Amino acid sequence: MHDPLKRKRPQGLAHDIVADLTQRILLGQLAAGDKLPSESAIVREHGVSRTVVREAISRLQASGLVETRHGIGTFVLERDQRQGLHLRRDTAESVRGIIEFRLGLETQAAALAALRRTEVQLLHMREALDDYQRSLANNDSSVEADMRFHKLIAQATGNTWFTDIICQLGRSVIPRTRLDADERGDADLKQLGQMAVLEHEAILRAIRRQDPDAARAAMLLHLTNSLERMAVD
Repeated sequence: MHDPLKRKRPQGLAHDIVADLTQRILLGQLAAGDKLPSESAIVREHGVSRTVVREAISRLQASGLVETRHGIGTFVLERDQRQGLHLRRDTAESVRGIIEFRLGLETQAAALAALRRTEVQLLHMREALDDYQRSLANNDSSVEADMRFHKLIAQATGNTWFTDIICQLGRSVIPRTRLDADERGDADLKQLGQMAVLEHEAILRAIRRQDPDAARAAMLLHLTNSLERMAVD
């Protein structure tokens, strides 16, 4: 039977490199100021072409994670998570509450999904993330694609309780739906969204590898970073 995920296009290979380097950066394995492995080292490690590596680095640059200094290399940038968001106290408490709840629910869901997912479910998760990125590029709302990705993870657990709870929460599970224009301030929501894309890629990569510990850790990282992006202490 044909597996749509086994023969990857260059875009999919670049996704893998982006997810891997993002995870290293977010976990602190590559700290601010650190130099990324050289282009040739990444080519050897991942078994891809230089074109794929350059595409991956370009995406990391667009997301504000790294900068390339001509003739020297590519370096990890200091991250400013707050970027102009100004949440009122009641909104901050609401956001904190939903993310704390999701930390318990979705970290376990990601781990179970890694163990139980099907190839078709993986393909649907990939499509959801592609839709998310297209929405960001077109300045459209990415909420529906974001919601669909998390719902697909819940479905991949094979446990209907996870799916039922996520569906019951609906759009409220996505923190940015709780913000009004004043609270958004001058925040670059597109860049914040790109950070979430990279975190989602790390989650999907772990689920695809059937690594429950990595999937749990990637989801934990995504949700705790969401707290920081929302400037919730």
